[in-house]
Amino acid sequence: MTKPPRATTRQPKPAAPPQRSNRARSVAELLPDVGRATFRKFGFVQHSIVSRWAEIVGERYARVSAPESIRFPQGKRAEGVLALVVSGAHAPMMQHIAPEIVERVNRFFGYTAVARLSIRHGEVRKLDKPVPPPSLKPLSEEMGDSLRGIVDAELKAVLEALAAGVSASDDKPKIAKID
Repeated sequence: MTKPPRATTRQPKPAAPPQRSNRARSVAELLPDVGRATFRKFGFVQHSIVSRWAEIVGERYARVSAPESIRFPQGKRAEGVLALVVSGAHAPMMQHIAPEIVERVNRFFGYTAVARLSIRHGEVRKLDKPVPPPSLKPLSEEMGDSLRGIVDAELKAVLEALAAGVSASDDKPKIAKID
């Protein structure tokens, strides 16, 4: 008895390697990816909770506490446990205001990211306050009026700095000709 011929299966073609951009990339362009991977490794989905901790909980509580990690239940990205490092005898105070901190963090994320806090005693590193850049020129009245409606303080500061830089420049904009 002869066996029927076996059907040959085609092997899928291997995926082509990703195209290279063949251009130099700035360090600033590469750093967000590096930082994102590092923060994810230590339990932070968004690194902005670390950098904006003082805005989230207020300057008073930020001086004595720092976020350490957020641990989510397996397969979820909500109702996690926020681990805080708290200095010295401030832990009872932080435990007392834990519901308020959870509410503020959830308001920052925009959903119920944190369900409870885990407090650990430790040394809270003091973050040096960034020195504001020197003011180039005061903004004109119409510039100030157009920025008044912006609620986000960080965005407003960046736009004010950009407007001040543009208004301080005496150079005419250069327009490249495209043939």
